[in-house]
Parts: sequence; C-alpha cells; structure tokens
Amino acid sequence: MGERQTAALQHLWPVYALRVGDATPFDPVALFGRRAPLVVEIGSGMGDTTVEMAAADPDRDYLAVEVHTPGIANLLDLVHRRGLRNVRIAEGDAVELMQTIPADSLDAVHVFFPDPWPKSRHHKRRLIQPRHVALLRSRLALGGILHCATDWAEYAEAMRTTLDADPGLVNLHEGYAPRPAHRPVTRFERRALRAGRPIADLIYRRR
Repeated sequence: MGERQTAALQHLWPVYALRVGDATPFDPVALFGRRAPLVVEIGSGMGDTTVEMAAADPDRDYLAVEVHTPGIANLLDLVHRRGLRNVRIAEGDAVELMQTIPADSLDAVHVFFPDPWPKSRHHKRRLIQPRHVALLRSRLALGGILHCATDWAEYAEAMRTTLDADPGLVNLHEGYAPRPAHRPVTRFERRALRAGRPIADLIYRRR
C-alpha cells in the first residue's frame, strides 16, 4: 500500500468500516445514519466500481464486502476524497455477513468478478453455488436484484445454471444480459477484454 492508502486505513476506518462479526444484529440505520434502500457488493476489489455506482446513486446506500486489505484501504481513500456518505465497508467473509442481514431487506446484491476457482477440485469454494444463492436471494426484498458478472466462460455457464435453478429468482433477460450502462468498466475488466475474455452479466429478480 502507498502512503495515502496506509493513512486512509489508519484514520478513516472508524468512520466508514467495520469487521464482519463485530456488529450483530446488523443495523443499517445505525451504520449509515439514515433509512434507505441498501445494496451489498460482494468483493469490491480496489473499490472503483463501488465508488462510481454509489456516486451516481445517492438515494441508495452501498455496503462493500472485501477481504483484501489494500483494496479496503484504497476504497476508504476514494470514498473520503469523493465525499460520499452512502458507502460503508465490511472486512471479512461475505457469507457470514449475509447471515446477519435480515431476510427480505436488500434492494440489490452485486457479485462482480468473483474468484472463479477454475480447478475442478476448487469449485466448492465458489460463491455462486446453490446454498449461497439461496442465502443471497432470501436477503433480497421482493423485486430485489441479484446481479453477477464474470469474465470466466465456464463459471458464467455454471452461474447461469445455478441461478436458473433457484425457484425464487427470475432471469430478466433471455440468457446473459446486455452489458448494463450503470456498471462501470474497471481496470480488471479492461484487462480481461484485452486478453480476449468476454464479459458475462447475469441479472435476476427475486420473485
């Protein structure tokens, strides 16, 4: 981490961040200081997407979940420099966090470019698998959106199969979604495109 990220981690953590497991029951009003529709982004990386989407969507709150310390530090710095009041960051396991969030309460869940765990013996570690999808769906309000994106073709097909099989979700498109304009193009995505890996978006609504 650079000096700016290190300083952000030291000084901005109490303002914007929490550790998964430190605060139960989950209270978004206490966390954000207001009552507003809530979006959970699982795996925010360096935070570019989180910041751009939250800045363009001030009427909703965004909770970014990440385990990578440099990414958390960078997001803290970006949020502070942009003066965003609708972003908070949770450090830790996303599944554990989702278990603390009340059912039927989220406006959306974003899962952008999760680790594909490409080796067959590691597929059990993937986030998008039936039991996790059932958990994510149960936390969405009726009509809430689960939006996934990946640059790994085999994982995209596995995601689609899993999401289609969940009885509480309906695909908003016939197969993969057209690339939504509201999802910013990140540096990671540009690298994937330069490497010839197409991007797959999957957008489902809770029935």
